[in-house]
Amino acid sequence: MNKNKTYPSYLAFGTVAIYFVFLFLPGVLGIFYSFTDWNSFHPEVNFVGLSNYQRIIAPNQKYMDYISNTVIFTIATTLAKSALGILLALLLTHKLVLGKALHRMAIFTPLVMSYLVVGLVFKSLLHPATGFVNIALRSVRLDFLANNWLSDASLALGTVISVDTWKGVGYIMVVTIAGLKSISATYYEAAEIDGANYWQRFLHITLPLIWPVLLTITILNLTYGLRVFDIIYALTNGGPGHATDVINTAVFSAFSKGDYAMGTTLSTVLFVFVMAISYFLVKMMENKGEEL
Repeated sequence: MNKNKTYPSYLAFGTVAIYFVFLFLPGVLGIFYSFTDWNSFHPEVNFVGLSNYQRIIAPNQKYMDYISNTVIFTIATTLAKSALGILLALLLTHKLVLGKALHRMAIFTPLVMSYLVVGLVFKSLLHPATGFVNIALRSVRLDFLANNWLSDASLALGTVISVDTWKGVGYIMVVTIAGLKSISATYYEAAEIDGANYWQRFLHITLPLIWPVLLTITILNLTYGLRVFDIIYALTNGGPGHATDVINTAVFSAFSKGDYAMGTTLSTVLFVFVMAISYFLVKMMENKGEEL
């Protein structure tokens, strides 16, 4: 293919049309319907202004709790995955560690498992009476640590966060390892000659050079956390009560009940969150890239 050849602009029409019909138009319609009373019980659709958004912040509604759970899940999983992923990457690139490939494969494997499988496995492992976790704790006389991990409202969200971290940390580890491998060994050799210890080398060489990688995985983690649905649906379906409900489970519930207007309203709120955070982090990455 001749890279210097200029092709007619009309050849891009098909791509633009597909984008407009399947991505842009549904998004605009979703925002429009968030200002209506669209539902499955009445054929007419009426404009109601900001009523649906007022319902979200109303004190007698649970929607603010769902938003709060989403934010907690997002922040907790982002911090946990990033910290553990970076730590594992540093550990599994150290020359003294044996069997690196085997360890990496074992940590990465959960990522390729479906959320349904993960949900079924952990619901069995965390069963209060017959689950392996509680049985193991009781067998070593730690009965006080045995809990109803998925049915206790005070523990359920933390349990889901832990399971999601276990499943996703392998991806962060692999991406960070790729970033570490791209750093030339000459930087470390020069630093050792100058007498820099391990922490100083990490702080002044490793961290600045893998900063774009860290920002990228942070963006991916945050956007995934805000959009989370599968792992919560598979493990708790938003329960017990509404202890683990997030924005997307509320969207699913609203559409299931025929309250399409509230479903599109919550989807719009989620869209705004994702776009705002993504824009902020992308700008941060650009500024950091200019500094480097």
